[in-house]
Amino acid sequence: MDKILEAVVMSSYPNNVKQGLVRRVIEASKQPMDSEQCWSMLELSTKLYLTGDTKYKREIGKEVLEVYGHYHPEEFEEFFNVRFLLSLLQEGYGPLGKRSHYVLDYIQLGLQFVLESPSANSIFSLLRIEVLRKICERPSPKQCAKISKLLTQHPQCIPTGKHQLLFCQQLIRCIGHFQCVSEEEEQIMEFLEQVNKVSGLLQRIWRTQTSTILPSLKELFTIISSTEEQEAPSNALASVVQFVPLELMDGVIRNLTNDDSITDVQMMMAIGRMIDWVSWPLGKNIDKWIIALLKGLAAVKKFSILIEVTLSKIEKVFSKLLYPIVREGALSVLQYMLLSFQHSHEAFHLLLPHIPRLVASLKKEDSNSATSSLEQLAELIHCMFFRFSGFPDLYEPVLEAVKALPIPNEDRIKHLLGQNAWTSQKNELACFYPRLASKSETGKIGLINLGNTCYMNSIIQSLFMASDFRHSVLNLTEGNSQPLMTKLQWLFAFLEHSQRPAISPESFLSASWPPWFTPGAQQDCSEYLKYLLDRLHEEEKTGKRIYQKLKESSLMSQAVEHHYLNKTLIEKMFGGKMMTKIRCLKCLNVSSREEAFTDLSLAFPPSDRNMHGSTPILPVEEIGPQFIEPPENAGQLAGSPWIRRKDPMAGDPATLPMLVETLGFQEPGKAANPSSGNDVSVDTAKDPFSAFGEQACAPKDSRSVPDLINYFLSPERLTAENKYHCEKCASLQDAEKVAELTEGPHYLILTLLRFSFDPRTMKRKKILDNISIPVVLKLPILVAPEETEVCRCGKDSAAPGSGFMSVLYDLCSVVVHSGISSESGHYYCYSRECTDAVPHEQPRDGVPKPASDKQLDFEIQWYLFNDTRVSFSSFESVSNVTSFFPKDTAYVLFYRQRPGRQSCLLHEAEAGCLHGEPSLQKDLMEAISKDNILYLQEQEKEARNRAAYISALPKSPLWWKDLDRDKDDDSSSGGCSPAAGGGGSGSFHGLVF
Repeated sequence: MDKILEAVVMSSYPNNVKQGLVRRVIEASKQPMDSEQCWSMLELSTKLYLTGDTKYKREIGKEVLEVYGHYHPEEFEEFFNVRFLLSLLQEGYGPLGKRSHYVLDYIQLGLQFVLESPSANSIFSLLRIEVLRKICERPSPKQCAKISKLLTQHPQCIPTGKHQLLFCQQLIRCIGHFQCVSEEEEQIMEFLEQVNKVSGLLQRIWRTQTSTILPSLKELFTIISSTEEQEAPSNALASVVQFVPLELMDGVIRNLTNDDSITDVQMMMAIGRMIDWVSWPLGKNIDKWIIALLKGLAAVKKFSILIEVTLSKIEKVFSKLLYPIVREGALSVLQYMLLSFQHSHEAFHLLLPHIPRLVASLKKEDSNSATSSLEQLAELIHCMFFRFSGFPDLYEPVLEAVKALPIPNEDRIKHLLGQNAWTSQKNELACFYPRLASKSETGKIGLINLGNTCYMNSIIQSLFMASDFRHSVLNLTEGNSQPLMTKLQWLFAFLEHSQRPAISPESFLSASWPPWFTPGAQQDCSEYLKYLLDRLHEEEKTGKRIYQKLKESSLMSQAVEHHYLNKTLIEKMFGGKMMTKIRCLKCLNVSSREEAFTDLSLAFPPSDRNMHGSTPILPVEEIGPQFIEPPENAGQLAGSPWIRRKDPMAGDPATLPMLVETLGFQEPGKAANPSSGNDVSVDTAKDPFSAFGEQACAPKDSRSVPDLINYFLSPERLTAENKYHCEKCASLQDAEKVAELTEGPHYLILTLLRFSFDPRTMKRKKILDNISIPVVLKLPILVAPEETEVCRCGKDSAAPGSGFMSVLYDLCSVVVHSGISSESGHYYCYSRECTDAVPHEQPRDGVPKPASDKQLDFEIQWYLFNDTRVSFSSFESVSNVTSFFPKDTAYVLFYRQRPGRQSCLLHEAEAGCLHGEPSLQKDLMEAISKDNILYLQEQEKEARNRAAYISALPKSPLWWKDLDRDKDDDSSSGGCSPAAGGGGSGSFHGLVF
């Protein structure tokens, strides 16, 4: 019968004819027959099944085997013996070089017919040994899947005892060698199915023998933490983790992170490879294990590992959000990585170039998964904006991409940031920040944030960029009895000459820190600035008094005496004077008081007050009854420290106003100078800044810095409970009060009073109004009558008979507060250096023209200082920052007086510019030189340490870095495509397994 069957199978008959003939042979095989005939048929069917070159032949062999197993069990058991199976497993079947790949399938097929036979136990014993040997030989995924299928169907063949644990460990090692070499979806899906069969066998064993789980996981960790030069273990290992019971997670992670035998390099390698598992499409709980290990490392303060792994892997994790099949797990890991990486903006900034493209792709996908991910991603981005504010140039494209998505409230943001931080002790991360390899391309040096010290950093950088002040500080002589100024000198010198990308201002902070400030808490930068300038001023005054006593003892030379009787440096650079006058409305008596100031605190006018050209500044000569009539119903608002604002009273005669002006920022079609013809000022129609008027003008309903100054200087009525006690009348009387600037400072500091007390909530709130900032400000200064003619002889804008002269100021720094509360948020600053490039030209028509008029101020380079980060910026960025980021508002402004405007009257010698580089003291030069050498040594050491870390990190395939690949370059489809229905952006290749 076997000859007949062989002849039929090998014949050239059509398949339907063959099938009929084979069916008759099979039916005949069900009848009783002798043992020899059975053996012949079993040998033929084995041959067909194992070596048949077509699927049809293998199916016939299988069918015949099943018939003889059912109808001739004794003969089948005798044929299917231990010796034969051992031969199949060890030697294979078929000609040399063409051994059959179906041996395991054949054994699985035959086992079902000998389960009850006396030889069954012997066969099981054989298979337990042979499958272990096979697994140790690292079979292909397909063969390994066949072993798993065999053992799953016949668990009696699974190794037992100590061999069972060894089998599990070797099976994991086997999975670690799996690779999918094809990119075709059909082959990928077949590979995934094979891996699931193998990992499913592990799950079965673990369920019955839980004692094998932990040793198996230890073997898994050994594989992924290996630092030997070899091919990276397969991501298929992710399929193993998904079957580990979650209740074991805490114990496993705790043991790993507290195991002293595991080196940092091994741990870094392991967590890096685990993060790669986010690309495994069918795993469950993989993200939970990754996050748990990251948290475990944070708990034992392995911050260096966390930093290196996050920075090297976060882009790869982010790329997985394009793929719906792995999106959920990848987003979980990304959220933790970003929300926990709070000591530095580096991780978030790595993603900035890729966010707009991903958002566009998810919007195009238009699925429930994409919509949910977009909302979570937007929440994450706003958390990062909140934590790392001060980068408007970088954040603008991202903000534009997510502007239509929901914005979380501040409480939600603070909850997420507080819940995920590596540690609540910020000083524990101090040594890891900043991670800067070299100086900024700007050549400027940043300042390290010492724990919410951005308020100080922004002020120091603004003072440093005030070049006249900086030069004066650096030129201070040794032994000046000013310890705080000396520390500022050292800090400025290091900012000028250090090779470090950022330096620590710790010494200066401890010396200049106001005693009522809370350590580690956010503070008001304006309050700090006032305290600092006052300390420096008082310190120098104390030194002058000491030298005055020495002079009286005839121990001082006349030169030294002259030096120390002059103004203090703070007075020279930031000091101005203001006259406050109060007029009794009954007797018309005027009382006045002049006082010094170092900054003007500008309150915001009531919202119903017209701010365009209606707020006057009165000339001294016209103070009598000729007050300007103010707008009606003007609300009360807190003003400066010198003037308490109150509603003026309507009905007084008007006089011609002289307003604070801005050059080049008038509304289109309107004159830049709103003052009367009696006010002699620069011809704005010919001014070079007028060319920028249309681009830079503010909306009609917006406010500007000149508006706030005009409001500050406007007259106010003192009535009712705020009546004035007139000495002449000897009683309380209605009165009017006005403030006038009598001496303009060299550097004008303006503080916008954005923080006000809300009696309803009993909290300080922030005024988020956008204030337009002029790059050039024209400020009216009151001069004495005898000085007016002096000003008119060549100086700018002295108004005949009015007693006012206009002084031009150039914007040089803007300190920005990001946030909604004075007790929180972040400070950063925009700055540029305003200096006198060349000496003044000869007077033309009696009016000298300063060098700065030759060059548009817009051409002077702006810089953005944000703690350690310094970058190039522009006045456009300064002007638009609040438009894009409503919580980022200008708070403190620094203006520099244009040379020559007031020098004929006000501190001509004191405010002169210092040209050239100041020469530093010898000990200061030596300290900087030593620190630069130390920094180079630190860099060399850090480079060696980082090389050890980086070389340990598993390398990602190059296709994970093709973020700039053309968006239409996407040929993948189906479940592994970035999005169903052609919704993928194509920015990334297919998933890697």
